[in-house]
Amino acid sequence: MRMSMGRMGRQLLGLAVAGLTLATGGVAFAELGQPAPWEWTLQQSGSPVMDNIVWFHNFLFVLITLITLFVLALLVVVVIKFNARANPVPSRTTHHTLIEVVWTLVPVLILVGIAVPSFRLLFLELDVPKADLTVKATGKQWYWSYAYPDNGKFEFDSLMAQDKPPRLLGVDNEMVVPVNKVIRVQTTGADVIHAFALPAFGVKIDAIPGRLNETWFKATKTGMYYGQCSELCGKDHAFMPIAIRVVDDQEFASWVETAKKKFASGGTSTYASAAGPTQ
Repeated sequence: MRMSMGRMGRQLLGLAVAGLTLATGGVAFAELGQPAPWEWTLQQSGSPVMDNIVWFHNFLFVLITLITLFVLALLVVVVIKFNARANPVPSRTTHHTLIEVVWTLVPVLILVGIAVPSFRLLFLELDVPKADLTVKATGKQWYWSYAYPDNGKFEFDSLMAQDKPPRLLGVDNEMVVPVNKVIRVQTTGADVIHAFALPAFGVKIDAIPGRLNETWFKATKTGMYYGQCSELCGKDHAFMPIAIRVVDDQEFASWVETAKKKFASGGTSTYASAAGPTQ
């Protein structure tokens, strides 16, 4: 028996409502610093840079929506008002000074309105402020090594842990940083090009062999934050997570003392410090 149109319509409506509920629910139950099922927006912000990225994203979304609706309205007007039936004798107007000025000037003003906050955001991302702590992240096939030149120059490897949640993001040794402090991250590669990316902090920068790049973040909330290498770096590229644990000052000081003993090394490598010049 054929399904009636009314019944089919109700089922389609039910599926649409269920899908919308799951999508919005994914945002509601999203955990800080990691992806969530059915997530369709940017990750929840955990730094001032990401706050600005989210604002700029939403601003562009509203602007693009208004432009799209305006163009759609113009198309509808043209189809209805200027078809052959409504205008059997078409206008032969070839120039209109006001319209030509408007369609030249308005796009320029829109681009300027986009450029100003865009350049401001780029400057915020690239201008590293005076750092409270420097961490050097070295990308290797296929894990990360972290060095703390300001806290005893110890270094440790961070590899993906198979049995540690969240899946494909948990690691054996997390990078640990204090909350509400400017963290300068210096990146380099030991073998091939990698990329250090943390969505919740608005951080993404290449780690290139023979070159020292740097970026920064200031975590405003304690907790775990996850990212991944975002440069195709070989067969285990998908298994190279980044995990950063943000703690308060007292817990960070305690962790440093423990890490000095746990990751003690006799190496004499030199690194830039937070107080030293930028490399």
